[in-house]
Amino acid sequence: MIKSMTGFASLTHEDERGTIAVTVRAVNHRFLDLQLRVPQSVGGLEARLRALLQKRLARGRVELGISVQLREVTSPTVELNLEVAQALAAAVDRAREQGLVSGQLTPGDLLRLPQAIAIRERSVEADPALDARVAASVKAAVEQALADLDAMRVREGAHLGADLDARRQTLAELIEQLRVGADEGRQALEARLRDRVDELRLQLPVDQAMIAQEIVRAAARSDIAEEVTRFRAHLAHWRTLTDGDEPCGRKLDFLLQEMNREINTIGSKADGPRISELIINAKAELERMREQVQNVE
Repeated sequence: MIKSMTGFASLTHEDERGTIAVTVRAVNHRFLDLQLRVPQSVGGLEARLRALLQKRLARGRVELGISVQLREVTSPTVELNLEVAQALAAAVDRAREQGLVSGQLTPGDLLRLPQAIAIRERSVEADPALDARVAASVKAAVEQALADLDAMRVREGAHLGADLDARRQTLAELIEQLRVGADEGRQALEARLRDRVDELRLQLPVDQAMIAQEIVRAAARSDIAEEVTRFRAHLAHWRTLTDGDEPCGRKLDFLLQEMNREINTIGSKADGPRISELIINAKAELERMREQVQNVE
């Protein structure tokens, strides 16, 4: 099955516990390269998330980013610095004795002095049950993001598959044209050799049997039947791979190398006025297919 290696998915999940944001980005890579950014609060999930990615993806550089913002319940605490308060009260008493101030020290006086009274937020203690629910929510969000990513890769893969299949059909037509052109070239070569032998026979005595064997050998060197058969087999294998359920990008890349090798051999063996043009066209199609296959998982 043809899937693209490139894709992007992003989602945000909110509930009474908080907000979870997940982003998955995938680009081309020869192998599976995973990059995870997981907050410390759910760091224990990293191994399971990595295993989940490895199960769903075969190739590509994949970046997974997770953000978790919990709605933490806090309770305020009031702390009194007794030494500061006592020193302040003593100073006020002395000032009152000297007639500098009047009245008593009030709570409002202390609240205006952060050195005397501090109000802080205290986080509630960790709740294992809450942590487990948050971890489950994170895992579910990642699975949904991967499903969205997979759907995008399948859609792009369908476009890649259509383009590659059209080029495969073009190659099938080119290989048949090469077969016909090579047969015509071989027949023309045999005819030229026989004409030349007929010219020489008028001037020199020749061994007809030996000449016939040499003509057959010369023509056989331009026979591309084996290469054409192998090329057809590669095209059939291509269809088997792209119609299957398994990722096939690396196997398709190998098949293209084999087909290119067969075309090079055909180019060196075949003879005929159209052979060079057909070889160039076939190699151009193979190169275009190779570029596209770099995007296939």
